[in-house]
Amino acid sequence: MPALTITSPDDPRIADYRALTDVELRTKWEPPNGLFIAEGELVIQRALRAGYELRSALVDQKRADQLTGLPPEAPLYTAPAPVLESITGFHVHRGVLASFHRRALTPLPDLLANAKRIAVLEDLNTHTNLGALFRSAAALGIDAVVLSPSCADPLYRRAVRVSMGEVFAIPYAKSDNWPQTLNAIREAGFTLLALTPADDAIPLQQLTSAQRARPALLLGAEGPGLTPHALLTSDARVAIPMQNGVDSLNVATAAAIAFWEICR
Repeated sequence: MPALTITSPDDPRIADYRALTDVELRTKWEPPNGLFIAEGELVIQRALRAGYELRSALVDQKRADQLTGLPPEAPLYTAPAPVLESITGFHVHRGVLASFHRRALTPLPDLLANAKRIAVLEDLNTHTNLGALFRSAAALGIDAVVLSPSCADPLYRRAVRVSMGEVFAIPYAKSDNWPQTLNAIREAGFTLLALTPADDAIPLQQLTSAQRARPALLLGAEGPGLTPHALLTSDARVAIPMQNGVDSLNVATAAAIAFWEICR
């Protein structure tokens, strides 16, 4: 399809891309309308390979001839850089955006039945940490991710960008009933391992073979960590040994270390 030039940020055809830096507005717009935004050619190509259906693409006018491999039925919009910035609310330094249709999430029982090692995230509401965590999960051998109801959206643009599109590689489910979800994970044969700096936590490298067989690593939000309920529900509390008086790490960094240890 020939590129369609956009000259006004108010053009209704590019409503999907308006005010991309406004988290509250995007939260009200994207999930209810069944869409998400991908930024950068690499991430867009990964979304296409993962089977997500393209709604449209919006490209800096100077890069219109460089973008290839898009489905011909989806409209391709181009705009001069100042108009593009007015639409999105920021300088799109990669010059390429795309809107995709969301897909139905995998039901939790199916997710658990097809996984051996999972990450279970409680109240993780920072998109950058979530994106980094998904990237580490994909790289280090985690099969699936389970999210509590208050977790951030893995398909929010910033999470997708930080993950380098690896959010498309890892199946995930979002819980509606958190206490029951933790019980369901255990009933599916997983060992719940709560990552915490608590004094009674055992070093990760001391996990037994039985605890490593089907691990479900519980990770909490920055600062507060896991809730008392999650800690009480867990089968074991585990920790990354620290040096020099440091008591904790950024959750995405801690997750990467723990993923490597439980997957090795």
